[in-house]
Amino acid sequence: MEKFSNYQEHIDKAIDFAWKILPNLVLAIIMLVLGLYIIKFLNKMVRKFFQHKDYDLALESFLQSFISIALKIVLFVLVVTQLGVQSSSLVAMIGAAGLAIGLALQGSLANFAGGVLILLFKPFKVGDWISAQGLDGSVKEITIFYTKLTTFGNQVAIIPNGQLSNNNIVNYNTLPTRRDKIVIGIGYGSNIKAAKDILLQICADNENILKDPKPEVYVDGLGDSSVNLTLRFWAENSVFWGAHFHVIEETKKRFDEAEIEIPFPQRDIHVKGELVKA
Repeated sequence: MEKFSNYQEHIDKAIDFAWKILPNLVLAIIMLVLGLYIIKFLNKMVRKFFQHKDYDLALESFLQSFISIALKIVLFVLVVTQLGVQSSSLVAMIGAAGLAIGLALQGSLANFAGGVLILLFKPFKVGDWISAQGLDGSVKEITIFYTKLTTFGNQVAIIPNGQLSNNNIVNYNTLPTRRDKIVIGIGYGSNIKAAKDILLQICADNENILKDPKPEVYVDGLGDSSVNLTLRFWAENSVFWGAHFHVIEETKKRFDEAEIEIPFPQRDIHVKGELVKA
């Protein structure tokens, strides 16, 4: 009978504790749901604000990520406090956890700092075509920890901001025009002047190739089996690749018509020896 009384005492204490914590638990759940809704609404408002203003898209994505994470941290503190955790204890717990997390996530903090540097110095912006970390692509999004690129093959490449901000970056969209360099080999028996005239005429016929600065052709070197001509011309970024591929294709067609040889690697084998009679 005494054992049953002890069980009943523990049950009564559990029920009393549940009744005491239940209101705070319900309020904490309501606060969590309402807080997540408010955060989502604020992010939506930030997105609409940037859509109506002429701001950098990189700043938009960065601020959205930062605001979302910061507000979720504040919401977590409010919910935990509502559950009865003392604010002083919570501050001490957050401080200790922050130190541990900071040591464990040094790379993430470096990526955050790199994102801030990218926004401040703006080596590139959303929409620019860049080359970095061995990857080429169009900048799709800049978040607080990483940058997304859309590659030429339509794949998404993710580069940490820490590495991106501390290494070389080539931005192909900073200037409105770009110079191309195409090396074309011709045979040693071919007419160099005729080949140079054809290349310059191809550039003159292409409306996407700028006439000022003028295209240039010069002998770049004497190879093992060819005389190497280098063609340089300028084009706007939006039509650069179209002009590049057109010149290569048109060069082959016109060289064939003019009987200018484009040599390819080949080897002649000479066999020496006496004929053995059976």
